[in-house]
Amino acid sequence: MSRDNAATGLVRLGVVLTDKGSKYAVSGAPVTDRAAIDAVLAELKSDRSYAKATHNTWGAVLSAGGPIKADDGEGGAGMVILRVLEREGLKDHLVIVTRWYGGRKLGGDRFRHVQSCVSEYLAQLTLEN
Repeated sequence: MSRDNAATGLVRLGVVLTDKGSKYAVSGAPVTDRAAIDAVLAELKSDRSYAKATHNTWGAVLSAGGPIKADDGEGGAGMVILRVLEREGLKDHLVIVTRWYGGRKLGGDRFRHVQSCVSEYLAQLTLEN
């Protein structure tokens, strides 16, 4: 796990799984409010490949604001991220799952892939601390 930007604390694990041509990557950073979330998302999307991704879904549980998420066209994916974060008790941390669509629909597998990406990110976060 490497830090991309000291200002935002953005960490990118890169592509963690592929299925039927779709690629999934996971990234994240500590955040305390919506402005910090927007800054991290802007930093991630400053990389052209992430900006051109089909979906950049994300979720965070803020101590001073509760859960916040965005599906970015991948309906329900933000809620999957929130469920994992809430189950693990991780607050004030943004997790972003990026998908580059591979041309074949994945059905319900896409939700398992989002969950797997978040779990991988949290495992790496635990190893780092």
